[in-house]
Amino acid sequence: MMCLRAEVHILWVILHFLMLSKGMMAQINHKSEYDIKVLASGLGFPEGPIAIADGSVLFVEMANGSLSKVDVEGNVSVVAKLGGGPNGAALGPDGAVYVCNNGGLQWFKRGEILIPGEAAPEYKGGYIQRVEIATGEVEKIYTQCNGRNLSAPNDIVFDETGGMWFSDQGKYFSTYKDHGAIYYAMPDGSFISLQAEKLDTPNGIRLSEDGKTLFYAETSTGRIWSYKIPKPGQLDLSSKKLVIGLAGHQLFDSFALEDSGNICAAVLINGGISVISPDGMVIKHIETNDNLTTSICFGGANMQTAYITLGGTGKLISIPWDASGLRLNFGKIH
Repeated sequence: MMCLRAEVHILWVILHFLMLSKGMMAQINHKSEYDIKVLASGLGFPEGPIAIADGSVLFVEMANGSLSKVDVEGNVSVVAKLGGGPNGAALGPDGAVYVCNNGGLQWFKRGEILIPGEAAPEYKGGYIQRVEIATGEVEKIYTQCNGRNLSAPNDIVFDETGGMWFSDQGKYFSTYKDHGAIYYAMPDGSFISLQAEKLDTPNGIRLSEDGKTLFYAETSTGRIWSYKIPKPGQLDLSSKKLVIGLAGHQLFDSFALEDSGNICAAVLINGGISVISPDGMVIKHIETNDNLTTSICFGGANMQTAYITLGGTGKLISIPWDASGLRLNFGKIH
């Protein structure tokens, strides 16, 4: 999930120059072979989609600082005002939405494309928020771990015990680099632990079906890595394994898994969704007409509808999927 952190000075500077150079970042405007449906448009850099059982979709709008919802009729409403820069989101065991917030960014436009910039003037750090969907009540539950401020929380996933894993992408300062990290925490605010540190722009984060493997995307290098989880809330740091490194100039944002174990990753610059086998082979790439394709989730009948956020053009789209997505723990509101 895009945000300030290290990614601003690596990714967004790259994107800025690409947009200025011979139209390399011009949006692709040809008809896709897939049945792409626009569910909502005019959004403020959407991320973190969550498919709901009634057919609606929750998502964050990073540029607007909100948790929003689009219903089956296409009506968009604000569920809660979050402030800062909401990035990733997930349903927790109590039915609330938990949000990774990067603390806020500045924004600018190139044509019709919205692009994040550096830290907002009011930035003081990142945090984890809890949102009561029915009332819109927002609670900030984590700002630190062991006395160290969270920098820019990015994406989040719950394990079957109700604990949450989240990535913190870190950021650059004028003379030094703040590395990224992966944390494990309980949703009631009672416990948080640093599980992996000194990481390079960790972004999307997900668990395998059996909960014994954690995957995370490394944006600045275009890689996806995995760790083994020997017991809940603990990474085996010695098990770190490269799943895939993309060729050429294309970078990973967030991703989701299929039941088969395939990884469906949002790809930046080469805008779209790449479907990647468990052994690290790109099976196919689905273009989305937005070079800032940021996130994907599955929902619908048999988990065969992909909901995809397009940050640059401010859209939420859906695509019928030819495989079933992996259902997330607690990822359903009846």
